[in-house]
Amino acid sequence: MKRYEAIGLIETFGIVFVLEAADAMCKAADVELIGFENVASGYISVLVSGDVAACKTAVDAGVNAVNEMGAEVYSSVVIARPHEDLEKITRRYSLEKLNPSLAED
Repeated sequence: MKRYEAIGLIETFGIVFVLEAADAMCKAADVELIGFENVASGYISVLVSGDVAACKTAVDAGVNAVNEMGAEVYSSVVIARPHEDLEKITRRYSLEKLNPSLAED
């Protein structure tokens, strides 16, 4: 099981805004895009992992990117040293789960 030092999440409304957030997050800091969740009402969350400082920088950049587009960030958080049981949740939304061809051999 891969253990992350931190995870960072942003929730907004709409794929365009979450893609802008994810792009800004990945460009701003040394984080790994873990995955996303798109619920039926249009709320979408994006999840990254990395060290605590990188996740904080990434989340700040993602929030700023969404705000600059005139959209609203509904929530954002950085969880330092997440409990290993959180992986039971985050694994469900991983890119590999959404697209099995991305899984590493």
